[in-house]
Amino acid sequence: MKIIAFVDGSNYSQSVCDYAAWAAQGLPADVELFHILGRRSRTAEPVDLSGNLRFGERTDLLDQLSKADEQWMQLAQARGRAVLDDAVARVTEKTDQSVTMRLRHDDFVDSLIDYEKDAEMVIVGKRGEASGFAREHLGSNLERALRSAEKPVLVASFEYKPIDTCLIAYDGGKSIGKSLDFICASPLFKGVKFHLLLVSRDDAAAEAKVQAAKDRLKSAGIDAAVIIRDGHAENVIHEVSSEIGANLLIMGAYGHSRVRNFIIGSTTTAVVRACRMPLLMFR
Repeated sequence: MKIIAFVDGSNYSQSVCDYAAWAAQGLPADVELFHILGRRSRTAEPVDLSGNLRFGERTDLLDQLSKADEQWMQLAQARGRAVLDDAVARVTEKTDQSVTMRLRHDDFVDSLIDYEKDAEMVIVGKRGEASGFAREHLGSNLERALRSAEKPVLVASFEYKPIDTCLIAYDGGKSIGKSLDFICASPLFKGVKFHLLLVSRDDAAAEAKVQAAKDRLKSAGIDAAVIIRDGHAENVIHEVSSEIGANLLIMGAYGHSRVRNFIIGSTTTAVVRACRMPLLMFR
């Protein structure tokens, strides 16, 4: 059993490492840390103006550009190894499970798909190194990861906090059903308090389903309180998580198509943007 975690040297990388160590101890599982040198790692590609030069000058410029690219790649690889070395050291301090690392020159999501097959969980930061602290800005790869991953994805918050209270945003869908399967089968949540939240407007069928979910957890030895509220999902989730002191949110990810989300918006994106705690998401 293993966990794969992606670090990029951003402010979220330390939190990714800490949650990876938490999951490694709780499952237990080994940790594989990845740093991806993406295909578009530069913030801006140099403009090739060599067409305006004479043949000899153009050849010299192309040689210089080639050397610059080679030097840049060497620096990027050196930085990537340094990021991974720091990450391995941080995780190793917090768990006695095996910790390994991989430096890859690839697309982030392609790497995730290639390596998640043998993993129990994927851990990523909410934002990457280029996104700064803008609250409304998500990492450019995050939505792609959530839409592509078959395994649970833990989206790390900016700062690690021990997990003792979990809120499950229950909607009765297949994704949240997968989360219940995971919770019932996993030793990761031993000692964690659970709350099942249903955002509903007098929907008797939905209320029956959330009660059935409570019973399902109870059969696995997990007691969960049921909370039913009316309102917009992202607002209610924020209110309830604050009330109960939740430090982990579990929910389904992107239950509708990109076209539908573009037209009417996505609850998943709204919640991820607003949420200050880590999210464990199932697709």
